[in-house]
Amino acid sequence: MTELSLHILDIAQNSIRAKSSLVEIYIRENPEKDCYKLKIKDNGIGMDEETLNKVTDPFFTSRSTRKVGLGIPMLKQNTEQCGGSFLIESTPGGGTTLVATFGYRHIDRPILGDIAGTMLILLANENDTDILYRHQTLQGEFNFDSREIKNILGGVPLVTKEIRQFLKSMILENLEQIQISE
Repeated sequence: MTELSLHILDIAQNSIRAKSSLVEIYIRENPEKDCYKLKIKDNGIGMDEETLNKVTDPFFTSRSTRKVGLGIPMLKQNTEQCGGSFLIESTPGGGTTLVATFGYRHIDRPILGDIAGTMLILLANENDTDILYRHQTLQGEFNFDSREIKNILGGVPLVTKEIRQFLKSMILENLEQIQISE
């Protein structure tokens, strides 16, 4: 995958399938420390030690619709190719936390891509999982919490066309304000 937003989408969808009620997505950009960090945490059913040990194997998947699971192995490979690190922790009943760190300036670091589109896809999930997205740069921080949005909208579905357009604009405008200019 050439965009981090696609990795985020894949992993967050795994979290949704794992019955998470909240998926937390954190991105921290720090060019001064040559660090681009992605953290995804959920409160789903978690994984036992045997599954956790297999999750980075591309020929392992817990899904019955296909025989390979490339999302996590590809993210791990991307981080390692960019001079970064990869960590995944999970406990049964305790959720899962994944941390991928990239060299910020590494030529092969995937671009963020369409994170607004990713958020909209995740908000349209049928399981009503909430999404917390926090993006930090040296220019500031953007926080998006679907629980707050739902509270403000008072029951108006997030999948209505007007709400989706508003959310996409809001995400893009806020990310533009914290964009690092080098």
